[in-house]
Amino acid sequence: MIEITEGYSIFIDRDGVINKRIVGDYVKSVDEFEFLAGVLDAFAILSKLFSRIFVVTNQQGIGKGLMAIEQLNDIHNFMTDRIVKNGGRIDKIYFCPELKTSNSVMRKPSVGMALEARSDFPDVVFTKSVMVGDMCSDMLFGYRLGMLTAYVGNQSKITESDTFINHKFSDLLAFAKQIKKQ
Repeated sequence: MIEITEGYSIFIDRDGVINKRIVGDYVKSVDEFEFLAGVLDAFAILSKLFSRIFVVTNQQGIGKGLMAIEQLNDIHNFMTDRIVKNGGRIDKIYFCPELKTSNSVMRKPSVGMALEARSDFPDVVFTKSVMVGDMCSDMLFGYRLGMLTAYVGNQSKITESDTFINHKFSDLLAFAKQIKKQ
């Protein structure tokens, strides 16, 4: 059980946590976007527990010229609409279109997207936040800011040296069911 108090924020990675990751490729259209099982129910639960809900996602498919920002916006509008229709919410989506080789401060595991969220929402306190993701870069992003970290997905990707992971779950719904608000 993970206990949180009033005013907690949650940062959630997209590919592999909210939607099915396309291995070796990118989700480039709404037609390729597939919610993972239980995600819509998870957002309905999380929306009652967290003051702020953010999606933070690296999207280097844009930097590679494989898709345009307009396509990404269409995907995010579709995703948000479905989540809202199922009783959930997302306060804002942050994304980094730059290539991994750019070393952009906006690209996870760098913390630029979180700093932008705090600038947009001054009530965000990183030590009262949780980062949920399926990659070690997501966990390092949260760890660097003093967030509680929750890894979801394939546990075989985790090594013993991943000391910046606080909790592990099979998926977002399993995580959501383990949150208790005091």
